Amino acid sequence: MIVRIMGEGQVEIDAADLDALNALDGELEAAIEAGDEAEFRAKLHALLDKVRQVGKPLPDDSLEPSELILPPADAAMDEVRAMLGDQGLIPG
Repeated sequence: MIVRIMGEGQVEIDAADLDALNALDGELEAAIEAGDEAEFRAKLHALLDKVRQVGKPLPDDSLEPSELILPPADAAMDEVRAMLGDQGLIPG
């Protein structure tokens, strides 16, 4: 799965890593629903850090379409809320 972190580029994520990412995504959603800014910030950073950790960076000149687009680390809670789908940022 090709994932883009806005402002950073694309990484390829193995399907085996999706469960861990979904768990972090759920925690991020809960923080947004609670309106807890500090927890939101911590969970957003944890999710993005995990994507960077497990993802294999694609070359900057790669033209692969992104299957998922994640917000940048400095995104506001309202921005991320607007990006959430029925299954969060990461479906599954």
